[in-house]
Amino acid sequence: MSLLAQLVGSARGVTARSLLALPRPVVRRLAGAPVVIDGRTLDPEMQLLLRLQRIEGPAVETLPIRKGRANVVSATAVAGGSQPIGAVTDRTIDGPGGPLTLRFYTPRGLTGDAPALVFFHGGAWIYGDLDSHDPTCRFLAEEAQVRVVAVDYRLAPEATFPAAFDDVWAAWTWVTEHAKGIAIDPSRIAVGGDSVGGGLAALVAQRAVGEEGIKPAFQLLIYPVTDVAGTSASRTTYAEGFYLTKAFMDLGGESYLRGDEDLADPRLSPLPQDVTGVAPAYVVTAGFDILRDEGKAYADKLRAAGVPVEYVCEDGLIHTFVNMVGVGRSAPKAVRRAAAALQRGLS
Repeated sequence: MSLLAQLVGSARGVTARSLLALPRPVVRRLAGAPVVIDGRTLDPEMQLLLRLQRIEGPAVETLPIRKGRANVVSATAVAGGSQPIGAVTDRTIDGPGGPLTLRFYTPRGLTGDAPALVFFHGGAWIYGDLDSHDPTCRFLAEEAQVRVVAVDYRLAPEATFPAAFDDVWAAWTWVTEHAKGIAIDPSRIAVGGDSVGGGLAALVAQRAVGEEGIKPAFQLLIYPVTDVAGTSASRTTYAEGFYLTKAFMDLGGESYLRGDEDLADPRLSPLPQDVTGVAPAYVVTAGFDILRDEGKAYADKLRAAGVPVEYVCEDGLIHTFVNMVGVGRSAPKAVRRAAAALQRGLS
C-alpha cells in the first residue's frame, strides 16, 4: 500500500485541504514520480489530488447524472473552502424557459455603481450550478473588487441545445438593461466563465457585436470550450487521467446536442465564428487539460483579428483549478492572476 493510501485509509478526517497544506517536499513525495508530458511537468498538488480522486471513487462519467451533480457540489465544498464575501443575494428573472436565477456577489467595502462580471459556470452542459461555483465567484469578486453575477442556466439532458445559450444571453441582456438599478457601472461589465461556461461567455461576446445594447467591456475565459467537435491534439493527449476526460465531454455533448446538425450553429462553438470587434480578453488554459489547445487556438484567433488578448497557460495545472481556490497554493495563485487581469480589464 502506498504512503498516500495509508494516510487516506487510516484517517478519514484527512482531507485534500489538509494534505495540500503540508510542506511542499512532503506533497511532492506523496504525489509520486513526476509526470512530464509535452515538456510540461504536472504540479505535485494536482498530481496528489488526482491520486486522491482515483482512491476515493469511480470516474464521474460512470455515475448517474443526479449523483454526479451532487458529488460536484460536495467536492467544491472541500476544494473551494469558505471564501469571505461582503454580501450574496439571489434574484429570479423571467428566462426563455421559465424562471432563471441569478446570484449576486458584492465584495467587502464595495459601494456605489461598480464594475461587474457576468459569470457562467462549467460542467459539460450537464453539471454545475450556483453552488458548484460559489467559492469561485466569491474569490473572483473579492480579488478583483467587482460585483459578480452568476447565472443558473438550464442543464442537459433536461434542456437541450440551445437552452444554455438562450439562458445566458437572456441573463446578459437583463443585467445590462438593469445595470443602474443593481449598482453596476454599465460601461464596465465583463462576461466570463470556465470550461463550457467560458465557451458560452465567448458566444455572448460574439453575439453582442451585432446586437443593440451594451457590449461586454472584457472577457474572462477560463479553459473555454471553443470547439465542440473536439478536434485538437490535447483532446487525445489528455483523454483520461487528468480529471476532465474525453468520455465525460462526449457524454455532455451527447446529452446537450440534438444531432450533428447543431455543430454548425453559431450558438455552439466560438472558434469557427467571426470574432471581429469582440471585447478584449484574458484567456487562460491548464497545461494538463483536454481543452488546452482549443483555448489557445481561440486566443490566437482573437489576436489575428486585432482583438487585445492576453493568453496564459498554467502549465502544471489541470482542468477545474478554478474550483480549487480553497486548497493548496498553485490553483489559488492561478485564479488570483485571472482576477488581476479582470480588474485591469475593467479599470
